Amino acid sequence: MRLTKFTDLALRSIMRLAVVRDGDEPMATREVAEVVGVPYTHAAKAITRLQHLGVVEARRGRGGGLTLTALGRHASVGWLVRELEGEAEVVDCDGESPCPLRGACRLRGALRDAQEAFYAALDPLTVTDLVASPTGPVLIGLTERPPG
Repeated sequence: MRLTKFTDLALRSIMRLAVVRDGDEPMATREVAEVVGVPYTHAAKAITRLQHLGVVEARRGRGGGLTLTALGRHASVGWLVRELEGEAEVVDCDGESPCPLRGACRLRGALRDAQEAFYAALDPLTVTDLVASPTGPVLIGLTERPPG
């Protein structure tokens, strides 16, 4: 199973937002883009999707920025990946050139089971689990802001 670049970006963005410490100013989307090493427009699309899922809150203006919601901190990683990846199957048997085996194929069901096992392995993990040491301190170090 391979995640889309969009899902990877969204998860890395959530992880960085999860380690913002009390007293720190909220991060801007541009800062998140810099940390995860992607263009601003890609980060903005991921952040917008995360807002729609209710895991990130964005406030505009002075003192604004991005914050992770309680749902975002405690969301199952399996749920997040399912939501970000969508309902697509691993293989597209009915696509532009439909597979001639699709009516009697055992591979499609096996791949569907494998995909669900992949998600099930992520279900017990939360975003908070993902940023436990040693990951959290590394994420914080990526964008240490000078005091003041």
